Amino acid sequence: MPDAPRSKPLKRPTQARSKFTVQAIYDAFVRIWSAHGWEGVTTRAVALETGIAVGTLYDYFPDKEALLSGYVRHCIEALLARLDAEVIAPADIGWQTRVQRLVRITCDTRLEGLPAFDHEMLMLEHRVAEPKHHRRVYDELADRWLKAFAACTDLQPQPSPATIHALLTAAWGGRRYRLLVQPEAGNDEWVAEMEAMVMARLSTRSLAR
Repeated sequence: MPDAPRSKPLKRPTQARSKFTVQAIYDAFVRIWSAHGWEGVTTRAVALETGIAVGTLYDYFPDKEALLSGYVRHCIEALLARLDAEVIAPADIGWQTRVQRLVRITCDTRLEGLPAFDHEMLMLEHRVAEPKHHRRVYDELADRWLKAFAACTDLQPQPSPATIHALLTAAWGGRRYRLLVQPEAGNDEWVAEMEAMVMARLSTRSLAR
């Protein structure tokens, strides 16, 4: 018997007003989840917290699983936008700074300015995410990592695509596994170690010229 189709948002906001409304819905969703957990999240509770009509909420999200689906995608898009703005776009930074930013933004689950995504959310991700969604996210991240290294014109020799994919897999896979198992070792210490590992790999290539 095939799996039931997963809930998903009905439409994406395109106008400034609708984007503001959806952002307010996501903010309310996170506040309720933080205070009352997944069981406390209902469309009615989110509408009341946001101050909008339930019907307006249903225009975007038919149920709370669809809201979770939209929020997960929102988290990914915010991360990608941060990589675009702070890692790929700047023209006046050296490769060491660019790569350190790349690793930190990819790995740090507590980075200021990015939407919250924690262990409890990861545990429910299977309700809304299919393998094709995970592949899409990986491909989008790989595209940013490849562009980030292409922007490192002062890094010679350039790492191969295989090396870049391996480093991304270590960084992104480590981030997600840490969310899963919640190790006692601090987040900042792990991110710093990941930065050091990536920099060491690239420095070894430079010395081998």
